[in-house]
Amino acid sequence: MTAVDEKVRHFQVENLAVEVHPNAKLLGEAAARAAAQTMKELSATQQSFAVIFATGVSQLETLEALTGMEGIPWNQVRGFHLDEYVGLPVEHFASFRRYLRENLTQKVDMKAFYDVDGSAPDPALTCRVYAELLAAANPQLCLLGVGENGHLAFMDPAVADFKDPQDVKVVKLDADCRAQQVAEGWFNNLEAVPDYAISVTIPAMLRVPKLIVSVPGARKAAIMRRTLEEAISTKCPATILRTHPDVTIYLDQESASELDGLALPS
Repeated sequence: MTAVDEKVRHFQVENLAVEVHPNAKLLGEAAARAAAQTMKELSATQQSFAVIFATGVSQLETLEALTGMEGIPWNQVRGFHLDEYVGLPVEHFASFRRYLRENLTQKVDMKAFYDVDGSAPDPALTCRVYAELLAAANPQLCLLGVGENGHLAFMDPAVADFKDPQDVKVVKLDADCRAQQVAEGWFNNLEAVPDYAISVTIPAMLRVPKLIVSVPGARKAAIMRRTLEEAISTKCPATILRTHPDVTIYLDQESASELDGLALPS
């Protein structure tokens, strides 16, 4: 790990670039600047382009900074999101559709935004239709987070498949994932967390040319060490990020707190 300056540390693990910022706000601003630059570059060569947005606590500072920036060609952006709980109404506090409306689509005037309707009567049909929309849109940028169990979107270790033939599917959430949702304040107790979710799969995420990953907070410190140090496997799905040709993880001091002395893969 080599310090570039006293405020931001940069290093690389295989293909994966890592930036460590002093706090979550600065992390979010850095990730937002990278996303904004990518969107401006895409707008110069494409009439419209698709971007996938993540949700959750990890994205709050990034989306706050991104939606406050000037000069972003939102009128060319067709937005998608990564996942949604099955059976959770959009009015629920934890609904990702609600989250994205409050933190993104009500703040900027996008060309289009495509919801994952987790409350639709046929989740399997919802998956097929959303997969078709996603494939046709060919997203060029994806904003991501990493779960405490290493999940990407809702691809927990038990359901993650690096060669998944599906682009969107219904998955059963594991106990660690559901506990994280309670710990972050989205639900009052474990029983209130839905058992199932609709999620974009890992191969679909990895096909996106550029990934920007925001991971703030002390609760993510252990999984960040695992992501960078462990062998690549579905035991920690986020390890697969090290194979992507253009991905940067943005950390703060808290989420990077276990990286000193990191045994980098050879």
